[in-house]
Amino acid sequence: MPRDNNRHHLLIDRACRRIETAETAPDLATLAAEAGLSPWHFQRLFKAAVGISPKRYALAWRRQRLDRALRAASSVTDAIYGAGYAAASAAYRDSQHLGMAPSRLATGGVDEEIRHATTTTSLGPILVAATARGICMVEFGAARTLLAELHRRFPRARIEPADARMRELVRHVAAAIDDSAADPALPLDIRGTAFQVRVWQALTQLASGETISYAELAARVGAPGSARAVARACASNGIAVLVPCHRVVASDGALTGYRWGIARKRRLLRREQAAVKPQTVR
Repeated sequence: MPRDNNRHHLLIDRACRRIETAETAPDLATLAAEAGLSPWHFQRLFKAAVGISPKRYALAWRRQRLDRALRAASSVTDAIYGAGYAAASAAYRDSQHLGMAPSRLATGGVDEEIRHATTTTSLGPILVAATARGICMVEFGAARTLLAELHRRFPRARIEPADARMRELVRHVAAAIDDSAADPALPLDIRGTAFQVRVWQALTQLASGETISYAELAARVGAPGSARAVARACASNGIAVLVPCHRVVASDGALTGYRWGIARKRRLLRREQAAVKPQTVR
């Protein structure tokens, strides 16, 4: 059985690469034939491993291609057809998952206003950025590079310094990082594929000090067996601590990769778990 599982993972990984590199997404029958499986069996294995069907994976990947193409193309129309869409209407429908319309993405979010501020925390400097809808970025890093990272993520958005509302948000974010008992309930502007958003929203439901394995989180979002896809969604999280991917651990409880470093992950978990540990009555 383990040998079959390894073979199936290789087949699904190969199918994912096939979808990602194809100019036109291959249909289910084609993918299944290339894997040497029946369409029904292939679809079941794919959904168990990735969390969504091959068709939905292809749609999510096409949306990402559209995002990249719009930032580089000379026109919105060229980008839409270059990303593999047969009609502009489909691209505009899909663009709702990207957080802004294609015309705005094409200009790097030129109509999007993002306010930001940096501050120091017990885990190092952070930059907090927010749109009118909520916090869209919390990033650890060297103070001199944080603003450059914000511009890289939102290359042509209108980047403005913090106003009074933003400074209040930053204080709450810093409190959430420094004090595990803090529960700021801050507004978040979470953007990603449908599957990523499901994973991130599930993470926000975890209690302070609670840990969950990638496999358990996959089951919680209704995609049992998609631990690898969950791990990729965690790695794509751009809102540190507030979307608490530091609470996701390996099946044996070991600490695995963390976007902002294993040392920070360990300190966050130790602090949270110490805060919720029952006090001994004397």
